[in-house]
Amino acid sequence: MTVNERLAYARKKLHLTQAQFSEKICVTTGFLSSMEIGDRKVNSRIIKLINLTTGISAKWLETGKGEMFASEPDREIEEIVNLYRQLNPFFKGYFKRQLLEIINYENSTRTQKEE
Repeated sequence: MTVNERLAYARKKLHLTQAQFSEKICVTTGFLSSMEIGDRKVNSRIIKLINLTTGISAKWLETGKGEMFASEPDREIEEIVNLYRQLNPFFKGYFKRQLLEIINYENSTRTQKEE
């Protein structure tokens, strides 16, 4: 089974329509359909989103090895993604920049504490 076929299989196991699943992972239904039939590549960003929002193992999705459901979906991440979807493009960019700033700050303070 290919990664594209595993994507379709996983969606069906979750009992979600293409419309429901595509909304969950922030892509159009047409884009999801194209991935499921193999016309589009299932990239690492999509795999990560699927893992974070559904609990489907990234390793299983990529390789077919291991358990399909490695973890429970992270509900907090799902909530943040849902809030993000409501933003207009300007604020999506702003949100991303602010998040990166917070992460950089956190990493720099962590490094200073370790020294």
